[in-house]
Amino acid sequence: DVVIDVWTFRKRGHNEIDEPSFTQPAMYKAINARKSIPAVFEEKLVASGRLDKGKAEAARKEWTHSLATAYSVSKTCNPTEPKKDPRWTTLLGASGQHMVERPTGVDLATLEVVGVQSVTPSKTIKVHPRIERFHIKPRMKKLQDGAAVDWATAEALAFGTLIREGYNVRLCGQDVGRGTFSQRHAMFVCQETERAYIPLNHMNEGSSSSSSASAGGKAETSAHQRRYGKLEVVNSNLCEAAAVGFEYGVSLEDPYTLPIWEAQFGDFYNNSQTIVDGYIASGESKWGKQSGLVMLLPHGFDGGGPDHSSSRIERHLQLSNDPVD
Repeated sequence: DVVIDVWTFRKRGHNEIDEPSFTQPAMYKAINARKSIPAVFEEKLVASGRLDKGKAEAARKEWTHSLATAYSVSKTCNPTEPKKDPRWTTLLGASGQHMVERPTGVDLATLEVVGVQSVTPSKTIKVHPRIERFHIKPRMKKLQDGAAVDWATAEALAFGTLIREGYNVRLCGQDVGRGTFSQRHAMFVCQETERAYIPLNHMNEGSSSSSSASAGGKAETSAHQRRYGKLEVVNSNLCEAAAVGFEYGVSLEDPYTLPIWEAQFGDFYNNSQTIVDGYIASGESKWGKQSGLVMLLPHGFDGGGPDHSSSRIERHLQLSNDPVD
């Protein structure tokens, strides 16, 4: 890693009519006495013989002319809608067209296979006995009895069926592997070696590939895997703005990957609001960027206090209050 310690300053005010010396006269007396960074750099290059003074002047005039030309053209500019990323064109409807929901269900036999696989650990790892007793066995019994399933099981079925169809799923957030309420257990960690094992990445075991997960909790999949997608489980640091910013970037790159960021509690989301407001909610109108990021935001008041319990769902409603197009 390289750390660069850079001190910067604002040469002028916030806009054309602002004057920073109104409130920092001593500081800006010193700043105004300094030559500009380009001027200092140019003098250094000329003094070392790496740059001819005439060429520097010609480059300066050429750049100034290009700025003047662009400014002149801007007076008659008629901005158009930002160009869409070609990777998303097949998923976007025409302007004004309402979204059409298509059937996404799968047959019961497939759900049973996925459900069983979601709680089938490798024989090479030792699962925590409480997970065996309170997670694996109950889910198996529900599936065998055809009983109603809980949220975590339904989520596993959704992930697994997408993976079977070749889509990737990426789940990120603090302790998402086991889930905030120990309800998910998308990954089993060996109690002896701390090796992580993601059952849903082994649905095609014995056919075309195998997959595993690193001890750090992030899934790794064999390069030979083709037909099946993979589930990445990323237990992120407690730095929500950075985590959500990264997941937003992931969501831009591949429309056929389902990226999910989960706030462990409501106040985790509060710390990511800069990314939500500046990128997720406005990225399309500013840059034409499409994002498929899913945010799992717990917002039920469970006695944890107004911030700990609420993910400010009302803010999401306000941010999404736009026409379909």
